[in-house]
Amino acid sequence: MSYSGTTLAGRAAVVTGASSGIGAQIARELSAAGARVLLVGRRTERLGHLAAELGGDAAWLGVDVTADTAPADIVTCALEAFGRLDILVNAAGVFAPAPFTETTDQSLDEQWQVNVRAPFRLARAAAGHLREGSSIIFVSSICGYVGFPNSSAYCATKGAVELLVKSLTAELAPKGVRVNAVAPGNVRTDINAHLLADADYEKQMLASTPAGRIGEVEDIAPAVVFLASPAAAYIHGTSLLVDGGWVAS
Repeated sequence: MSYSGTTLAGRAAVVTGASSGIGAQIARELSAAGARVLLVGRRTERLGHLAAELGGDAAWLGVDVTADTAPADIVTCALEAFGRLDILVNAAGVFAPAPFTETTDQSLDEQWQVNVRAPFRLARAAAGHLREGSSIIFVSSICGYVGFPNSSAYCATKGAVELLVKSLTAELAPKGVRVNAVAPGNVRTDINAHLLADADYEKQMLASTPAGRIGEVEDIAPAVVFLASPAAAYIHGTSLLVDGGWVAS
C-alpha cells in the first residue's frame, strides 16, 4: 500500500494497543509503508507473534500503559531500538458499557485511565523527542461525536480525546509536530465481539450505518498511515471519521 506521498521509509513508530484489533492492524500497515514499529501492549505472546510477522523492523514491549513508568519506558525502548521517534499512535482503549446510573466509579476511572490519562502522559513523554514532520495520532471514536445510551463514561473519554487533539495542535503545530485523530465507527474487534454476537444488536448497528456494513480493522489502519505520512503534511488538529457514514446520517 506504499505509494508516493505515504511512504514512511526511515520513520520509527510506537503503537499502543498493538496486541490485537485496530492497534495490531495499524502496526501492520505502518510496517508495510516502511516504518519501523514498536508494538506496545499487555499480551506479550501476541506482541511477539506480531513482531515475528513484521520481521526485523519491529520490536515489542509488554507494558500496562497506565503504569507510572510506562511513558518513560515506552519512549526509552523506542529510542534504544530505532534511535529516533517519528510517529506515536495511541490506540490502546477500553470500553465498558453500562447504564449511567449503574456505572461505577471504578469503571469510570478505568476507562479514563486507559483512554485519556495514559495517551496524554505518553504524548507528553514523547513530545520532546519528536522532530519537525513527526506525528501523534489518537484513536478516538464516533462516541466522541455523538451520545450513546449506556456509554456515558466511554463517550466522556472520547470527547476528551477529541479536544485534546485540538489543544495539542495549538501547542505542537508551531514546532512542526502534527496531532490528529482517527474516529472509527462500529468495527469488529475483541472489544465489541460480545455485542456483535447479538444478531439484534448487529441489525440495529447496520440500520444506522449508511454504508450498510460493520467496519473491519482493515478499514481503519490506512487512515492512520495517511495521517502519519507526508501526504498529510498540512493536516493538523483534525479527527478523521471512518464510520461508514454513521455520524452523517
